[in-house]
Formats: sequence, structure tokens, C-alpha cells
Amino acid sequence: MTILVTGGAGYIGSHAVRALQRAGLPVLVLDNLVYGHRAIVEQVLQAPLVIGQLGDRDLLESVLRGERSASPIQAVLHFAAYAYVGESVVDPAKYYRNNLGDTLTLLEALVAEGRRRGSPVPIVFSSTCATYGVPEQVPILETTPQHPINPYGHSKRMVEQLLHDFGAAYGLPSVIFRYFNAAGADPAGDLGEDHDPETHLIPLALDAITGRLPCLRIFGDDYPTADGTCIRDYIHVSDLADAHLLGLRRVEAEARRLADGGDPATVKPAIFNLGNGKGYSVREVIQAAEAVTGRPVPTLVAPRRPGDPPVLLAAAAAAQRELGWRPRFPELEVILAHAWAWHQRRHPQLP
Repeated sequence: MTILVTGGAGYIGSHAVRALQRAGLPVLVLDNLVYGHRAIVEQVLQAPLVIGQLGDRDLLESVLRGERSASPIQAVLHFAAYAYVGESVVDPAKYYRNNLGDTLTLLEALVAEGRRRGSPVPIVFSSTCATYGVPEQVPILETTPQHPINPYGHSKRMVEQLLHDFGAAYGLPSVIFRYFNAAGADPAGDLGEDHDPETHLIPLALDAITGRLPCLRIFGDDYPTADGTCIRDYIHVSDLADAHLLGLRRVEAEARRLADGGDPATVKPAIFNLGNGKGYSVREVIQAAEAVTGRPVPTLVAPRRPGDPPVLLAAAAAAQRELGWRPRFPELEVILAHAWAWHQRRHPQLP
């Protein structure tokens, strides 16, 4: 049976598609292409693509029943979301309608299809460390209280609540992954990060190196850290994709248990942080970018951004213990080398 990847034309979703393909699993991508890249799916991944909105219930039903693929949908990896924090503040309706409302439609469709089959259609959900807001403790545990500080984080936190409630009421199996800073690119160099606008530190540093940006802005150099800049936990995007494969196996096992007569009242999401557990400051990332590329990063110190904590660091032992997940590319220099190879291939006209 086929695995549905919503948002599979985006950065993390496309890497998950590749991981599924390498595992020999049939894949179908559903994406509205607002931020995704059609050419990546059709030409690089060569995966079947359905262009449409997740909130289209009729479309979802046809997809789940296998009318757009070689077989019905066995499980869903759900990446489809808008993810610009600043935009979510000025246009929260867009985020609640897409991230929350459309996901509600997806979950309702999964429950209905599961009832029709007599077997659940489970889901792996792409959440975020933004649900923690300014954390009360570092490293951040899965049990750390969640206090989102922007509509984007709130929309993801609300979907997590939906999954709790749908598990308890309808027996819908789910895994929730809370990412930290996704970075890097597939080692093959043909998949990577390409946002418009770009907001992530590593691609912005590479843009500054190549002249696509006049300089890299450092938002605050007076934090209580060793060099005054914020510290973040960077996790290779291919390691995130690997985790989703393990999460898929977990929810499929839960679905089989329920199909064999397991008690649906016991269903609740399995929640995991995904990070390296090691932090790097903005200046350390800049130094690593310079070392990998052999070029300077022009910088400009700018005022702090509201709500930026000094340190965000994951405690990811649960994913390692319960899923057997181990990052293959934890080193910052390797993450940057893969990102640089992709950047050069994506923008061959640059010096």
C-alpha cells in the first residue's frame, strides 16, 4: 500500500519522500505548491504528485481510497503547513485556516476511511519546537510545558491537541515529532533548502557568501552566551527524514494492534523531540560556513528579535531509546558542507 506525504514538495517533506523511496515504499505526494517545488517532485524524486489543498475533503477521500495511486493509502506523513513566524503574526487567519483547519479535515477523512476499512489509517505529524515558546528549561524535554508565543506555534500546538483527542475518541494512531532547526541537504546534492523568502540562518549565510545577499544580519550580540549570539540545535534534514521512517513503523504497528482487536481507548500520540542535543551559536555557524566554503561571510549586527530565547537545545533521548533513531550527520561542518553543495548546484550562476 502507498504512503501519502502531504507537503512532500517542500524542504523536509521532499527528503522524507526520498527516505521512503530508498526503503522501497510506494509514495504519493499531495501539495498545493504555494511554497513547494513541483520540479523537485516530478524531476528529481520522480514521485507521483497530486496538486491540491488539504482542506478539500472530496480530494482527500479519493486519494485515501487509492484513486490517485497504485494502491490505497496505508499511512500519512503530514508536513503540509505554512511556517513563517513573522507572517503568522500579521496574518494569523492564514495559519489557522491552513495549518489547523485543513489538518482537521485530513484527520476527519482518516477516521472515516479507517472506519470504512475496519483498520486505522495512522499519521506521523510534523510539529515544531516553536510549541515550547520560551522554554522553562534547557535542554528541552518532551514534558517541558508548551507556551507558544506566535500563531504559527499555536497552530502546531493545536494540531497536537487534535491528535490527542482523535486518539482517545476515535482510536487514531499518531506520532508527533517536534523538530529543532532543520538544516543541510541530501548528501547527493540534488535536494535541499530553497525557501522564498528565506529565513533560516545557514542558507542566509551561504547567500551572503555568494552575494545573493549584501550581508548576513545577526539579530543581537548581547545575549548571555559565550559570544553574545543565540545558540540553536541544528539537525540534518536527512536525519529528520530517517526519523519519520521509524515513526511510520511505530504507527503502523499500532494500527495493526487495533485492527487485531486492541482497545482504541488506549491510543495516544507518541511524542518525540528531534535534535542533536548540541547547540551552536550564530557566530559558530558563521565560522563553520567560512571554513567549509573558504569564503568570508559579511555580517551586520541588528537588534534582537522579540521572543528569541538565548538558547534552544533538544533532549532527544526518547527518540533514540524508543525508536532506535541515531543522527547520521550530527557534525555542523558536515551539515554545512551538504548545504553548500546543494547551494552551488541550485544556483550555478553564482561565483
